[in-house]
Amino acid sequence: MVKIGQVSPLTGELSHIGKDDENGVRLAIEDLNRRKVRIGGQNVTFVLDSQDDAADPKTAVTVAQKLVDDGVAGVVGHANSGTSIPASKIYSDAGVPMITESATNPKLTQQGFTNVFRMVANDVRQGSVIGSYLVRDLGARKVAIVDDRTAYGQGLADEIEKSVKAAGGNVVTREFGTDKTTNWMAVLTTIKSRQPEGIAFTGGDTQAAAFVQQAQKLGLKVKFIAGDEACTPQFIKLAGSSMDKDVYCTLAGVPPAKMPQGPEFFKRYQQRFGVPVELYAPYAYDAVLAMAGAMQAAGSTDPKVYLPKLRASKLAGVTGAIEFDDKGDIRNGAITVRQFDKGDWIEKSVVH
Repeated sequence: MVKIGQVSPLTGELSHIGKDDENGVRLAIEDLNRRKVRIGGQNVTFVLDSQDDAADPKTAVTVAQKLVDDGVAGVVGHANSGTSIPASKIYSDAGVPMITESATNPKLTQQGFTNVFRMVANDVRQGSVIGSYLVRDLGARKVAIVDDRTAYGQGLADEIEKSVKAAGGNVVTREFGTDKTTNWMAVLTTIKSRQPEGIAFTGGDTQAAAFVQQAQKLGLKVKFIAGDEACTPQFIKLAGSSMDKDVYCTLAGVPPAKMPQGPEFFKRYQQRFGVPVELYAPYAYDAVLAMAGAMQAAGSTDPKVYLPKLRASKLAGVTGAIEFDDKGDIRNGAITVRQFDKGDWIEKSVVH
């Protein structure tokens, strides 16, 4: 019996994203067990050990230690940067491989840990795409940037600021709330007085929806682009009639149609769980496959034995080629820009 840990926010405002990740891991484990995988000549059964970190850094450290104590062979997660960074030290000390499907703050893989991997492009990449897209593609030369003060939100906002300036734009103001803010009126009033042509928002979908609704009430008509934590069906649902073609978002990764096995995976996911993929489930699925592939290549489920094989992974996953660089970042990570149109997110461009 081989335990695979999974950690994401299963309660709280990001629980829909956390459950999406958990479902991706669960589907991968079910598929592996159906295939009757053999490792080192033995039949192996994979078991899911799923934990809720509620997107809280302190809880993340506690559940990371619990997974280590449970004897997991590897961990998929955590979903957020603010939880992944402190938890990664626990896994590093224990020598347990950790693959995050969605934590994008660059600091995670800059700590020098050999056991930490990331399935999607980091925020240096995402921030550079958002900033240049606002200025060059959408013609918004005066930009306001709003973050939610999390490790993810602040880190991405910093990269967007650099990118806006590099593209010849001007950051007219930087504002912030928290990952619990529901009333953005004071922030929006300040922003309106600076007369921006575009707003970049780095926070969750619940916050982004409230922000867009309140911006409409204030009569603030600008190009709006949110980072990947708001690039969800939930954002559209919550924002309702406030959504229009001026609303964009970015996704760390490629759209389903560009994933080699994307359409089939999305269909199977919907059949299995009765809901569509929310965000990063395919990357969580591929993270499990990468671990299992490394175990098979090493002939062992012992983290210390299979870790070198994981670092050298060359795998064709649902999402595309899985290969990590020397820091543990995915090679050739893409960023997708989406626009709201006719009730859904439409892919506008994929930047490699």
